[in-house]
Amino acid sequence: MRWWSVANFVSNAGTWMQLTVQNLLVLQITGSAAATGLSMSVQAAPALLMSLAGGAAVDRWPRRLTAAVSQALLGAIAFTTAALVATGRLDLTVLMVLAALTGIVATVDGPACALLGNDLVPPDDVPSAIGVGSLVHSAGRLAGTALGGVTVGFLGTAAAYAANGVSFLFVASVIPFLRPAYGALRGAAGAVRPAASATSAPAGVEPVGQDMTVRQGLAFFMRRPRLVALAGITGISAIFGRNYSLTLAVLVTGPLAGGAGSFGTVSTVLAVGGILGAVLGARLRQPSVRLVGMLAAAGGLLQVVAGFSPSFAVLLVLVLPMAVVETVSDTAGTTVLQTDPPAHLRGRVLGVWGSISTGWGLAGPPALGLVMELAGARGAMVSGGLVIAGSIGAGFLLRGRRGTAPPVVLRKEEHDPTARPALSTAA
Repeated sequence: MRWWSVANFVSNAGTWMQLTVQNLLVLQITGSAAATGLSMSVQAAPALLMSLAGGAAVDRWPRRLTAAVSQALLGAIAFTTAALVATGRLDLTVLMVLAALTGIVATVDGPACALLGNDLVPPDDVPSAIGVGSLVHSAGRLAGTALGGVTVGFLGTAAAYAANGVSFLFVASVIPFLRPAYGALRGAAGAVRPAASATSAPAGVEPVGQDMTVRQGLAFFMRRPRLVALAGITGISAIFGRNYSLTLAVLVTGPLAGGAGSFGTVSTVLAVGGILGAVLGARLRQPSVRLVGMLAAAGGLLQVVAGFSPSFAVLLVLVLPMAVVETVSDTAGTTVLQTDPPAHLRGRVLGVWGSISTGWGLAGPPALGLVMELAGARGAMVSGGLVIAGSIGAGFLLRGRRGTAPPVVLRKEEHDPTARPALSTAA
C-alpha cells in the first residue's frame, strides 16, 4: 500500500503538471478560448459514452494486467504529445485525437486502478485507504500545479507532458510487485468462483457465467436505492455547490473587490481544507449514504453563509470548513460506492458512476454560469446552497414516509464480508 500510494502521488503530480499547461497549449495553437473548452469536452466525452463498457472490461480482465497496460498506454500518449510539441508538429486536429484517446483509455484505467488499490488492504481498512487516496490526490494536485509552472518556465511545455509520461510508466512498473491482502480477490476478476448452472442458481438470479454484461451492471445500480440516492446527492452537490473555482472566483473579484492574489489565497485554503478533510475521512469506519447526505447538506448551508460574506476575511474563515466537509463527504460516498456492490460487479458500477458523474460535470458549469448571470455571485451561492440542503432534506423526509425498500437479491457468496476491499486512486 505504501508503494501504491507513492506511485499515485507521482502519477497525480504528473497529471496536474500536464493539466496546468494543457489549456495554455491550446491557446498558443489556436488563440481561441472556445477551442480550449472544446478540447476539454473531447477528452471528457468518452467517459460519458464508454464508461459502462470500460467497467465491464475491468470486471472481465485480470486487474493488475489491465491497470499496467492502461497506465502504459496513457504514458505513450503523453510521450507522443511531448514529441509533437517539441518538434512543432502538433496542430489542433492531432491534439483533439490525442485527447479523445486519453479519454477512451481512462474509461478502463480509472476503475482498474481504483479496484487494484482495493486489493491491497484488509476490508476493515476501507475508509482509511480511501482517506489515504484522497490525501495523496490532494498532495499530488498541489505539487503538480506548482511544478507545472516551474517546468514550463524553465524547460517548456513539452517537458510537462514528458514528465506526465514518466509518472504513468512509474505506476506501471510498480504494479507487478503489488501483493493483495488476504481474501481481497474473492469474487474479483480472475478469481476462481464456484460453477453455476441454470438449474442450481437461486430464483431470480442469473448464473455466474451469464451476468458479466454491461446490462447487468446498469440493472444492479438502478435497482439499488442507496446507490441511486448517492448519485442524486452527489449530482445536486456537484452542480450547485462544488464549482468553487467559478463561484468563489467571481465572488472574490466582484462583490468583495479582490484580485487574482486574493483568489489564489482562497484556492490555497481550499487545498488545505481538502487535506484536513482527507485525514478526517480516513477515521470513518462505517460511512453511509445518510452520512453523505448530512455532510452535503451541511456544505450547502455553509455555502449559503459564505454567499453573505461581508468581507474577504470572513469568506476565508468559511472556506476552510466548506472544503473539509466536501472532502469527508466524498470519502464517505466513495466508500459506499466501492463496498456496496458485490466484487464481480464493482467495475461496472464504477462505469455507471463514471457516466453519471461526467454528465453532471459537463452540465454543472453552464447551469451555474446561467444562474450567476441572473442572480450574481452571491445569489448563485445562496440559491445553490438552499437547493442542496432543501433537496436532501426533502429526500430524507420522503424516505422516512416510504419506509425501507426491499433488498436486492444477490448470490450467497456476494455477502461474504471478506470480499469487500478498499479504494485507492490513480491519475
